[in-house]
Amino acid sequence: MVIRKFAAIDIGSNAIRLLINNVIEQKGKPTIFKKSELVRVPVRLGEDAFIRGEISPKSESRLAKTMKSFDYLMQVYGIEKFMICATSALREAKNGDEVVQRVIKETGMPIEVIDGKKEAMIIASTDLKDIIKIDGHYLYVDVGGGSTEFTIFEKGMPKISRSFKIGTVRLLNNLVEDSVWEEVKTWVKSNIPLDGTVEIIGSGGNINKLHKMSGRKLGQPLSYIWLHGQYQFLNNMAYEDRVAVLGLNQDRADVIIPAIKIFLNAAKWSKAKKIHVPKIGLVDGMIKMLYYQKD
Repeated sequence: MVIRKFAAIDIGSNAIRLLINNVIEQKGKPTIFKKSELVRVPVRLGEDAFIRGEISPKSESRLAKTMKSFDYLMQVYGIEKFMICATSALREAKNGDEVVQRVIKETGMPIEVIDGKKEAMIIASTDLKDIIKIDGHYLYVDVGGGSTEFTIFEKGMPKISRSFKIGTVRLLNNLVEDSVWEEVKTWVKSNIPLDGTVEIIGSGGNINKLHKMSGRKLGQPLSYIWLHGQYQFLNNMAYEDRVAVLGLNQDRADVIIPAIKIFLNAAKWSKAKKIHVPKIGLVDGMIKMLYYQKD
């Protein structure tokens, strides 16, 4: 048996995540990818990028400190290879490139700013064999702070992907126009069969948290009815109660409501009644890319 260690860092609009994975190789057996550690730091770069148009010095400093801390942590774990991807906040901020270059110079960490198409491609490369059936139709919805990536699966394979500028931080700050919603609606309806056979696969921190709140076991999907009821319940609860009574993190208690809205609309437009929550996302896809890419 050989155990190799890989890491992936996702610099998102709401939070920065570090995933450390053990990759277990055994002769004559399938490779096993096992999560070892997931660290999440709520830097929320999206509030700078989407509202002010640029990353503030304070946020840049927090980003650099987070990168340094993740570097130390990866050294302690003995990471063999790692990958860092930055998404919508840094690619849209006017000073995004300058911030990235300064942080790279200060920390030595190789940050790659990826576009929405590559983000959707990496997410679609995650292992979904336990959910996706060859004869089924699936709409993969990955909700982030700045954008949402949609991927349609047919015959067990990704057919088409699209990234839209609808994210929880944008919605929270009223930065999404009705025309963008209409664009998503048109895209979804024109690319899937509208006969009620489509099922949604959801990813992102908010849907993972909702699945945990539901009490369902891993592998049991959420229903559209439950999700709609949860939306009403949380929306009628004060932010302070979501934190104090439900125990949600401060940076989760506000974005969870717009996240549900995205999933509910995706389900309504696709006529999906089930939302599978495999608890995988961009960082998981990055780990797979690292492992399978040729040196």
